[in-house]
Amino acid sequence: MSFITINRYKYLPKQYIKSSIIFVALFLALLPSCETVPETNRTQLILLDQQTEFSMGTKAYKDILKKSKISADKRVTKIIRRVGRRISRVVNRPQYKWEFNLVEDKTPNAYCLPGGKVGVHTGILPIAENEAGLAAVIGHEIAHAVARHGAERMSQSIMVAIAGEVLAQGLTRNEADRQAMRAAYGIGSAVAITLPFSRNHELEADYLGILYMARAGYDPREAKKFWQRFSRWGKKEKKSSDSDFFSTHPANKKRIAQIDDMLVRAMAEYSHSAKIGAGEKLATDTR
Repeated sequence: MSFITINRYKYLPKQYIKSSIIFVALFLALLPSCETVPETNRTQLILLDQQTEFSMGTKAYKDILKKSKISADKRVTKIIRRVGRRISRVVNRPQYKWEFNLVEDKTPNAYCLPGGKVGVHTGILPIAENEAGLAAVIGHEIAHAVARHGAERMSQSIMVAIAGEVLAQGLTRNEADRQAMRAAYGIGSAVAITLPFSRNHELEADYLGILYMARAGYDPREAKKFWQRFSRWGKKEKKSSDSDFFSTHPANKKRIAQIDDMLVRAMAEYSHSAKIGAGEKLATDTR
């Protein structure tokens, strides 16, 4: 392997310099793909066009519903769709094809796929307790879709993969060494980049979701109560930890603590809304 000297950085391999130049050129070419997250104004790199993203979301949603059982609970389904409609109105995304379904699943979870396809598991209902708790859940999941977090993570994964390959190709010609380097780079990038990015996405979705529920008329203070109940459920089921290392979600203590700061703006938004408060209770036979 031949080496060159650049200023004070001595003995850099020529392949590394060449690979770095290629990567920088690629990064500069992708700068026009940068977008801004609503409300937070955070800059993000999106390599996926929205039409493709929506198409993928619709297909994934259909696949999920084929394998799932839609709940026959008409009362709670009506509440979910009412909450969903109120939040979708304040989000103001006319290009989204909103759909809200209650799915029979004991796992306390919910999701919003690109394009506005929302699923709420029956297992989250006892933790949500009321309409406002449900609004915190649905607002959070809708926020992920509006902020295009899924497309951003896909774009990030592409860039991380390219960077890893550029590094491996630039530093050695031995394929065995390259494989070892790719593996080490994959672990390092997950801890240093991918996982923290996912945790930041969660906190960003918390913030946007609280704003959405407040604008829709739901008391945003109920969001903190929901996450506190969710934290208690996690401890009871041993599903959560106070550490966020090696996790795609922030630690519950950190999440709940940051909600207080988020509530300052949310309460201002709530003061101008047609107040619903906590709304209807969700008492069901899912307990």
